[in-house]
Amino acid sequence: MDAATIVLGASLGDVTDQLVGVFKDPRILIGIPLALLGAVFMSFGAQYQHRGVQKVERLTRTDGGSGLTGAQLWNLLRRPSWVLGTVMLGLAIVCQLSALSFAPLILVQPLGAVSLVITTLLNARISGHKPTGRSISAIALCVGGILIFVTIAALYATETPISDAQLITVLVILLVVAIALTAGWLWFRGRMGALFYIVAAGIMYGFVATLAKVVISRIGTGDFEWLTVLCVVALLTATGIGAYFVQTAYSSGPPDLVIAGLTVVDPIVAIVIGLAVLREAEHAPWGAYVGFAAAGAMAVIGVFQLARHHPQIVSDSQELPIPRGSGGIADESHPKTGAIRFGEAVSKVWPEPPVRDRTDGLGR
Repeated sequence: MDAATIVLGASLGDVTDQLVGVFKDPRILIGIPLALLGAVFMSFGAQYQHRGVQKVERLTRTDGGSGLTGAQLWNLLRRPSWVLGTVMLGLAIVCQLSALSFAPLILVQPLGAVSLVITTLLNARISGHKPTGRSISAIALCVGGILIFVTIAALYATETPISDAQLITVLVILLVVAIALTAGWLWFRGRMGALFYIVAAGIMYGFVATLAKVVISRIGTGDFEWLTVLCVVALLTATGIGAYFVQTAYSSGPPDLVIAGLTVVDPIVAIVIGLAVLREAEHAPWGAYVGFAAAGAMAVIGVFQLARHHPQIVSDSQELPIPRGSGGIADESHPKTGAIRFGEAVSKVWPEPPVRDRTDGLGR
């Protein structure tokens, strides 16, 4: 047996031992299911909120694509579907925060990619816009990239105490980013598309996840002082800004595109903070960082491809003949693709959401 074979065998053995060690940790085994449950709640919550935003736009005859007005935000509170979606997203947040108390940040965050698959199937059932080959490929890139993140994070993620200096650094970066995004929105709001709002929301939520992890850790150790209070204030502010961008994104794009952006941008931002500031993978080899970069690029490309080839967006622009609505009739001159047949199979087994808004008034 030559030296190269021995080295390769030793390396594979080390990786196997690390992977087995991860799944022997009972805390991580609790955190992962909680994160997956949160992804399910996020999927249904996004669909219901999207429905509420679209309904308010139709009833108020006001386009919210450049930013929802105060009246539209008030009317959202009176839509049953939007309220139910908000409750579900609240449950998703509870699940995620619970998961963060059991597992490292850079392991929990990427698992939200599961919500993209669920939201895609759900939106296909409700809107009648069946997935195309290109959109499925884009979703595969998103999910694949995030799953690679999970694998690398599971091997090298570690919990480290967060110093006051690190926390102040995170807060300063958040302040600069929030000011930049808000100023950009105020200046260019008439020309902003769905991708801006999705990316902006994802960035904000990435900081929210990081600050939530910090607050949970400090409360658990009894270290609740002025800096922790400042973290709570920053967390709530970032959540509010992110939520506004998400609701506006629903006015500009389909819910699965919004979820695709959030499940990619959110964990990437959280992971970058975890790597660069909190040093959660301080002892990872350089190859792990290359893997993080490659996986991130793969997932981001998937989001942009989905924004370009999403069937609902293409259909609305009249570039591709796709049946509209759950009762739409397909154009027989265009043969069914495998993706369309897949979507039709989904529509036969996926139930309609149980909550529907009435159309006879905003308050009913």
